[in-house]
Amino acid sequence: MSAARTLSMRDALYEAPGPRTRRRVRIGTAVSAVVVLLAIAAVVRQFWVTGQLAPRYWSLFLQWTTWRFLGQGLLGTVAVALTAGAIALVLGLVLMLGRTSGVRPLAALCRVVTDFFRGVPSLLLIYFFFFVPAQLGLKLPSFWMLTLPVALAASGVLAEVFRAGVNAVPRGQVEAALSIGLSRGKTMRKIVLPQAVRYVIPSLIAQLVVVVKDTTVAYVVSYPDLMQNARVLITSYDALVSLYLVIAVIYILINYAINKASVAVANRTGVKIVR
Repeated sequence: MSAARTLSMRDALYEAPGPRTRRRVRIGTAVSAVVVLLAIAAVVRQFWVTGQLAPRYWSLFLQWTTWRFLGQGLLGTVAVALTAGAIALVLGLVLMLGRTSGVRPLAALCRVVTDFFRGVPSLLLIYFFFFVPAQLGLKLPSFWMLTLPVALAASGVLAEVFRAGVNAVPRGQVEAALSIGLSRGKTMRKIVLPQAVRYVIPSLIAQLVVVVKDTTVAYVVSYPDLMQNARVLITSYDALVSLYLVIAVIYILINYAINKASVAVANRTGVKIVR
């Protein structure tokens, strides 16, 4: 029974690699590592040749004001990401419940809305909230001109994540609940949803990575997030390469922390993540 619980989809679809395959994997890994190191060395050499490693491009990071300004932008990014994530979570759940309600008109409408938000790029939605409300005489703060489209784009994905969790609940449990007289609403609320949410919590947390990435287009609405503040510093110090490298490292660390959080939650809830 324990072996069946730990069997992943990858284990079911693929055989364990033999000695020859493992040797090839090790060789391929070593060759890839060498190629990556050579590429990094070539990039560093090119930076040196073009003068991008000159102290004047990096001395700004020794100033407290630089990190304070970037920290303010980071707080702006976190505020947008958390707010958009919360809105997307609620809206995604509502869309999933509507699509699985069994009411055909409502299910069709929720399916269209879900597919629309999944298919439309978040940047296009940002332009919509930037231009259309102004044409109607509505003045939205830049925070909401960025947060709402990011949330809507993520809600379509989260609706499908929730639906996958619902479909993962054994059908026999639903039939048993209905057979003892529970309504479909109570069955969904008391039996299906608690298990479905447990299955998809790691995926929900990992979706924050996409939300954080979508906030990098805040310059469209002049919202002071991390990327926008970096662009201001680039204009002030003419240090494009150094600033973009530092900002890239910061985003990598943020997304790495989110991924580690999703793995930690998965381990606590007993959900296995296949990587």
